[in-house]
Amino acid sequence: MTAPIPFGDRLAAKVAETGSALCVGIDPRGPFPDSVVRGLSDSRSGHARAVERYCQGLIEAVAPYCCAIKPQVALFEVYGGYGLTALDAVCATAREHGLLIIADAKRGDIASTATAYAEAWIGIRPGESAPLADAVTVNAYMGPDTVEPFLEVADRHGAGLFILARTSNPGAAELEEQTLADGGEVWERVAGWIDGWSAGRTGTSGVASVGAVIGATAPAVVRAARDRMPSTPLLLPGVGAQGGRVEDLAPAFERHPAGGLVVAARSVIEAWRDTDADWMTAVAESARAHHRAVTALTS
Repeated sequence: MTAPIPFGDRLAAKVAETGSALCVGIDPRGPFPDSVVRGLSDSRSGHARAVERYCQGLIEAVAPYCCAIKPQVALFEVYGGYGLTALDAVCATAREHGLLIIADAKRGDIASTATAYAEAWIGIRPGESAPLADAVTVNAYMGPDTVEPFLEVADRHGAGLFILARTSNPGAAELEEQTLADGGEVWERVAGWIDGWSAGRTGTSGVASVGAVIGATAPAVVRAARDRMPSTPLLLPGVGAQGGRVEDLAPAFERHPAGGLVVAARSVIEAWRDTDADWMTAVAESARAHHRAVTALTS
């Protein structure tokens, strides 16, 4: 059997192919456009079907301007099995458009439980021939042993991990920037683990298959993260609605055009809410504007 192409190399190739390091966050929060919900019942299955329609429309609108999508799995899980079926369909649509898929699950646990989480998102599920996603977000704040099962599954399937380091939420500094007794901050300790995992998983492209989540809301940390993790791709959420600015993220791309993925979610997928224009057209226009801004960093 041919060994799978490592995620880092696939990421580098996709950025080169599309000319884009934009990742669109697929965070389906209602209310949805009238055309999406028309004819659907007010039931759990009906709402899940609306989510599926909405997200498939989003992907069609943004696909020309991004290299990846990042579905927030909790917003599908809330509908139970119907929601997970919708997520499968949404990921299939992303595959049809040639996009990479980063499952934003933020899983973290130990031993067999962690392995099961990893198999669910980046392994081969029973009856399937390929993983649901190309990469998954992982929470390492229980310790490095919680990441080891994810690494094993990722290595086996050529998948990627994006491990939380310094996140974009307002309260992140309360823990992640606390000073340790032996010096440095908490997020820097985690970044050291990530750098070690990345170094052994860097492909021919120079981009590792193990990445770090670094919030775009903390631009000084983006600079420090690139210096501490030279081959690690940085997943950069928080642009737009959370206050992060694309122009502050240039350090992520100093070593490689695929050194970062700029994540825009609400500022793209909800662009239709304040306009009378066709909803998919408004989303596409916002994605195009974000694409231009991100391209200015990498060209």
